[in-house]
Amino acid sequence: MAAVVTNQDLRRTGAYVLQTLAVAAAYFLGGRLGLLGHLAAKHAVISPVWPPTGIAVACLLVLGLRCWPGIALGAFLVVASVAPSLQPSVIGTVFGSTAAPVVAFLLLRAVGFSADLAHLRDGLELVFLGALAAMTISATSGAVLLLLTDKISAGGFWTVWLGWWVGDAMGVLIVTPILLMLRHARWPMDMSRWKEAVGTALLIGALVPLFSYNRVSTLFLVYPLLIWTALRFQLLGSMLCALYASVMATLVAMDRVGPFDHLTRAQVLMKLQAFNGSMALTALLLSAVITEQHNTRRSVAQACRELVTVLEHLTAGEAPDTRRSEER
Repeated sequence: MAAVVTNQDLRRTGAYVLQTLAVAAAYFLGGRLGLLGHLAAKHAVISPVWPPTGIAVACLLVLGLRCWPGIALGAFLVVASVAPSLQPSVIGTVFGSTAAPVVAFLLLRAVGFSADLAHLRDGLELVFLGALAAMTISATSGAVLLLLTDKISAGGFWTVWLGWWVGDAMGVLIVTPILLMLRHARWPMDMSRWKEAVGTALLIGALVPLFSYNRVSTLFLVYPLLIWTALRFQLLGSMLCALYASVMATLVAMDRVGPFDHLTRAQVLMKLQAFNGSMALTALLLSAVITEQHNTRRSVAQACRELVTVLEHLTAGEAPDTRRSEER
């Protein structure tokens, strides 16, 4: 009996270790992708969209609080890959990068957040609690550590803080919904709309670069595409469109071309963050409203079908009594 219990404990421990390593690997890969599109501000490396934060929040929502060591390990690996040596600031950055997603998870769990994002309330909770509120922890800890270690000046504190905060918040606003929707998606997917999906993807793939590299500053033309994908493909489609548009805008901003031509580094960062933030908010909240309306319509249709079934049974039960009264 003791041997059986020991084997079960070993299996659980092994599964937990593998889960922790998987979370750390996902966080690290997301961090390396985020660093590909980084911008430098006051000797600090800032990513307009920081995918690891979105991955961390999604892992916590799916796996629970027990996966936080994997987040901490992944954050340490990312910071260690860019830091010249193991400094005290590395530990502080890892703490902030781990604490922010954990606080986001605790806040969302406290208000009854639903991971399927089927209601507007869920979208608002993810925006204001999971992204805007909780990510102030990582931004504050990171900017303060850079200030204390003389990596930035006091005058550049708020620029770095804002860039850090927006990057983490964008990771939650864009990456977390996509991962949650992929988890709740029905597989295999409905093949009846593949032609429309492929056509829409090709259209977006051709138009977004054209809008991004145009010097006339036509990035706002992305919004009709967001609205269309939200109407036709709801949250998953709109967030994928927003992610693609954000990546293209970041590449253009790094090259200082198109609408970012002749702008200072601070102006580039502010313009890019304003575009990415407004686009992500529009896609997330609009998709949540449309999804809620669709769910309400399906609930009403289901209730009507059930009512028709009940009426049919009642009518069938009253028919014999009606015939007997007519015979009398």
